[in-house]
Amino acid sequence: MKFSVLASGSSGNAVYVENDEHSFLVDVGLSGKKMDQLFQEIDRDIKKLSGIFITHEHSDHIKGLGVIARKYGVPIFANEKTWSAMDPLIGNVPLDQRFQFDMETVKKFGTLDIQSFAVSHDAADPMFYIFHENGKKLVLITDTGYVSDRMKGLIKGADSFVFESNHDVSMLQMGRYPWSVKRRILSDVGHVSNEDAAVAMSEVIDVKNTNIYLSHLSKDNNMKDLARMSVTQTLQSCGVIAGEYVHLHDTDANKPTELVLV
Repeated sequence: MKFSVLASGSSGNAVYVENDEHSFLVDVGLSGKKMDQLFQEIDRDIKKLSGIFITHEHSDHIKGLGVIARKYGVPIFANEKTWSAMDPLIGNVPLDQRFQFDMETVKKFGTLDIQSFAVSHDAADPMFYIFHENGKKLVLITDTGYVSDRMKGLIKGADSFVFESNHDVSMLQMGRYPWSVKRRILSDVGHVSNEDAAVAMSEVIDVKNTNIYLSHLSKDNNMKDLARMSVTQTLQSCGVIAGEYVHLHDTDANKPTELVLV
């Protein structure tokens, strides 16, 4: 199983996952033209996608969904409430491309098991995904206001995490956003901060050589260097030394990470 974080941030999100038989996209938060470009950058053919999994209906996760769905005829998977919420936003998608993926369930695609789980975010019914194959585990978890004990139990022991590290609390509090937006981001249905993400990471790391991709960084309230430093320091305070058996990686809003083996 291989994956690439094609893009991650406030402006758009998409993650590519493949094995020997299938290839999938989780979210399509950029324009159709940009998605085509990102696939070229990782030397993959977007026409060969086996399916697209949607986490929730916010525009930074579905911006290019309608265009890609119609252009390439890709099957789309989402839960019932997410389908209802995003239907008016994505245009016409043929019925034979619409598939329901219920919350807290597992779908099998050959040797690949894909598990959905609930997160806490201000969307209709947000959920993220865990990919399992041959004893390897890839977790995608962004867009959650906190990481509950239930979430930790489900994601614990992954080999690779695409983990939200959205904001620096001080930057957010002192920044230009109106207080209503700040309150929403800081709430239990907003986004996790660098420090809160790191505390959660420290409780779910259970595999040697764990790779963590710091994701969904706020353009206005975070920086890559700051996120990495904050997460490293908080992990260390929790007894986890980044660089020894935990490896932190940056993601970008406009360019993909290297396609790597889980």
